[in-house]
Amino acid sequence: MTDAGRPSPAEFQPHLRWWSHGWRLAVTLSVSTVVWFTISETRSTVVIVADLTLGAAAFVLVQYRRRWPLAVALVTAALGTFSAVAAGPAVLAAVSLATTRRWVPVGVVAAVNFVSALAFSHMFPPDQPEPWWITVSTNIVFVSAVLAWGMYIGSRRELLWTLRSRAERAEAEQELRANQSRFEERGRIAREMHDVLAHRISQISMRAGALSYRDDLGADELREGVTVIRDAANQALDDLRGVLGILRGGDVGAHHAPQPTYADLGELVEEARRAGLRVAYADAVADVDVPVPDATGRTLYRIVQEGITNARKHAPGAELSIDVHGSPEDGIDVVLANPLGFGPTAAPGAGLGLVGLTERATLRGGRIEHGASGGRFVLRGWIPWSA
Repeated sequence: MTDAGRPSPAEFQPHLRWWSHGWRLAVTLSVSTVVWFTISETRSTVVIVADLTLGAAAFVLVQYRRRWPLAVALVTAALGTFSAVAAGPAVLAAVSLATTRRWVPVGVVAAVNFVSALAFSHMFPPDQPEPWWITVSTNIVFVSAVLAWGMYIGSRRELLWTLRSRAERAEAEQELRANQSRFEERGRIAREMHDVLAHRISQISMRAGALSYRDDLGADELREGVTVIRDAANQALDDLRGVLGILRGGDVGAHHAPQPTYADLGELVEEARRAGLRVAYADAVADVDVPVPDATGRTLYRIVQEGITNARKHAPGAELSIDVHGSPEDGIDVVLANPLGFGPTAAPGAGLGLVGLTERATLRGGRIEHGASGGRFVLRGWIPWSA
């Protein structure tokens, strides 16, 4: 693994608490004690004081090994050349540097520690001298073992840090996907609720509004108008149960109404005509022998349904033209146009229907365009045949 692709040592080195410092200090003192008692006891007082002084300095200096790892390792190794007490801090500093797993600094410290150990053995020979090759071999093995141990610790720390980072990243991505799924589900629920209910409720609103302006109706005519409103309300409830059944994804306590397809467009237009809306409907797709896919037909149905709802709310009494044409190669175009209204409508609206249509068409790989053109409001949509 290249250095550019690896985390810095500061990222994967653990924070040391008081017990971590404690056992490291105990091991360091043990190493210093062992080295102290392996050398000859025939040393002057001045040498012993100098040894203890340099060793104390090494113990202080090794506390900064994480801030300046290479410098501390080199200085403690140099102090270990003249002080047996400094051997422990030198080992700790070398191990700490090796945990960074940077080959050049580790190689430099390895060479300095090896030379320092040979010089120390020459200045303070043991009571029973050994052949030079045993001294050299022992120092090589000891320095290699110390640095190998440090590199193993660093490798394990880096591995644990990598695994923990991957787990945290996976958890964050999972939470992001869950939030995105919830957002998309809310959007889908909003689209379904609006598409299914806005059409029915706009019918109820328009019929109730018409009754409120008619003061010349007899009892039978008023009863007939109220009956029509009641039937429209019942249809809205049935549609709502169908939407809830789909969103629940189960069969218990929910009524599943069949989802509209392209074949239901004609009935939708006839229903609008029966409700009093003037509609000029042209369907050129009906002449194509290939059946329209259900998903495509459902999207087209919702586009026409929203156009009828908008025309009923904003341009009551005006003629709505609906033109549907296309082919499996070119996709299906649907154009709805009606004259612009002359004032605010009594039916509430927030433009969410067009937003939902745009989202629905985009999900199917299509597009929606709408706006005023030549005194008419035009809603134009295109859906690929195999959406």
